Amino acid sequence: MAKAARMSVWLEDPAARAPRTRRSEQPSGLDRERITEASVRLLDAEGLAKFSMRRLAGELGVTAMSVYWYVDTKDDLLELALDRVFAELTVPAPEAVDAGDWRVHLRELAASYRAVIVRHPWISPQMGNYLNIGPNSLRFSRAVQRVVAATGLSLTRQRGAIASVFQFVYGYGTIEGHFRRRCAEAGLSQDDYFRDAMAVFEVPQEMAEDFKHADEMVAAVESGLTVEEMRDMDFQVALDLLVAGIEALVAQEAREPRETQGTPES
Repeated sequence: MAKAARMSVWLEDPAARAPRTRRSEQPSGLDRERITEASVRLLDAEGLAKFSMRRLAGELGVTAMSVYWYVDTKDDLLELALDRVFAELTVPAPEAVDAGDWRVHLRELAASYRAVIVRHPWISPQMGNYLNIGPNSLRFSRAVQRVVAATGLSLTRQRGAIASVFQFVYGYGTIEGHFRRRCAEAGLSQDDYFRDAMAVFEVPQEMAEDFKHADEMVAAVESGLTVEEMRDMDFQVALDLLVAGIEALVAQEAREPRETQGTPES
């Protein structure tokens, strides 16, 4: 009979884990907490491609087998590291959500989510690999659901609103984080990288009219506006559009018969 696929480190039964050594041989000075923290530092510094259990063990000054005493697989460790990063997300208290404006809280959650993705670019591909049911991930998800529920949207449309905002932020933050890392690897600031790239990029003549915004961006950077400032402006405009869309949907639901709300639309 084939072995069942491992679904999540958070679903394991600690009592069922078979120890690889006698208790007296447990590596001293190590625990999951320390190993997870070292993993995050290493992933931030070197990226996902270079990460390995052997490299982590070297960072900790132990053998690879010592690390395996605490985690079964590299995937388990990456899942633990991912949830550790989610602890950095800022979430509003339930009472603040109840007493506040959902628009403000939604913007704050989106900004915090973007910042974490940019700060730790290795987490983007990992979010789709795991169930994201660790305690810090659930803390963030609960806050998002509470804020979107405060809009008054029906449950079906709440899910769509969450997807529209946070999948947008995921994509935006992923591209931003990868661009930052590319600039760092090239030894250039984001502004210098942009200037160098645009200096050699030539728009095909037949597309010149459609790419006028590229010239405007170059001129803006040359006049002192930074790439980061332009990116922040674009992010806020996109978020404004999403918030306006949610507001429009709330107004639409207010005009609809009660029985049609929560029914998926064709």
